Amino acid sequence: MNRTDFQELAELRFQESKVLLTAGFPEGAYYLAGYAVECALKACIAKRTREYDFPDKKLVEKSYTHDLDKLIDAAGLSDILKEDIAENDRLEFEWSMVRAWSEQSRYELFPDEGANRGQIAAMMLSAVESSKGGVLRWIKQHW
Repeated sequence: MNRTDFQELAELRFQESKVLLTAGFPEGAYYLAGYAVECALKACIAKRTREYDFPDKKLVEKSYTHDLDKLIDAAGLSDILKEDIAENDRLEFEWSMVRAWSEQSRYELFPDEGANRGQIAAMMLSAVESSKGGVLRWIKQHW
């Protein structure tokens, strides 16, 4: 896997999440939207890796996780995120929604409440993609 692979996967997984939400599969949509963010952050980490350098063990260990907070740190984006959140309340709201995601969501079912069933997934996809603070849009500035 390289940076380009992770970038392509981030885009693909997010497109798949939109298709799943439209088709009535909110759990899968939610899971893949979070996974898209994970892949995007791993593209940022790959960008920091220099060709022919022996990788830093701590960075490698921090990179092999699904924890988005740890990946933000491994990508060297923690301080930048804090600065950008200070200037953009919407990014703060959307990051708080996205960071609640975990790989364990693949085992979760949303409450069966009719039309509201997809609301959590729709909010997640909006937080990932919105034009005012979307997390994936923000990450792309750094990958």
